[in-house]
Amino acid sequence: MTERKTDKKGETENFEASLERLENIVREMEGGKLGLETMIERFEEGRKLIGFCSKKLNEVERRIETLVKQGDTLSTEPFEPEPDAPGQPEGEACPF
Repeated sequence: MTERKTDKKGETENFEASLERLENIVREMEGGKLGLETMIERFEEGRKLIGFCSKKLNEVERRIETLVKQGDTLSTEPFEPEPDAPGQPEGEACPF
């Protein structure tokens, strides 16, 4: 899943939509009614969604850490996301 929106509302909407889709995939897979090919497709899609959501959560965590480190004064700094690991397609990092 590639993110093209740059505004904060768009990022939040994309994260929430991805998380909701991931929850639906889990329900489908746990339902036991999917065929093998469909199960594999859902697994691959879920893996991509996990990577996307994980990346977004890591970005938010780093932004929060930046705010906390500034002490009593709350201000933000421009955040530059870390590049993906070499050889790992964008948005497909899997924490497992």
